[in-house]
Amino acid sequence: MAAAAMLLAALGVMGTQHAQAADTTYAVKLMTSETALKAAQAALKKCRDGGYQVAVAVLDRSGVPQVMLRDRYAGMHTPDAATGKAWTAISFKTSSLALAESTQANKDSSGIRNIGHVLAVGGGILVEAGGVTFGGIGVSGAPNGAADEGCARAGLAAITEDLEF
Repeated sequence: MAAAAMLLAALGVMGTQHAQAADTTYAVKLMTSETALKAAQAALKKCRDGGYQVAVAVLDRSGVPQVMLRDRYAGMHTPDAATGKAWTAISFKTSSLALAESTQANKDSSGIRNIGHVLAVGGGILVEAGGVTFGGIGVSGAPNGAADEGCARAGLAAITEDLEF
């Protein structure tokens, strides 16, 4: 009887330790490099079809670049700008265009623009599907942030169905 009680007590402790261990880690979903490349290629194509020479950056959910494509005549600043726009979208969980609007001079959040790596200019969006944030897409080189964002959204549209499954 005492042995059975000790066994049950040991199982209870082990169950508690298992539950505690489960609360100290978590799993994340990440895009494959092939998926990131597909998004970048679709964004680049949309901009090319519009007559724009751009760079496209796709970053993972931690802000680490997975893919960078730069069209042959895109400006030398465009790879860094595209990366900054995607990083900003991921960091603030909103499009860089929305952040640009909400952080203009004399607004309560204008100081956000002083944080390192923040690029509050349109063209960066989140890669989200099925309630999961996978990363961000940034585009730079079109005539304005709204056009850059349109190209980024084409990249997202190309992979959304893949990510939802």
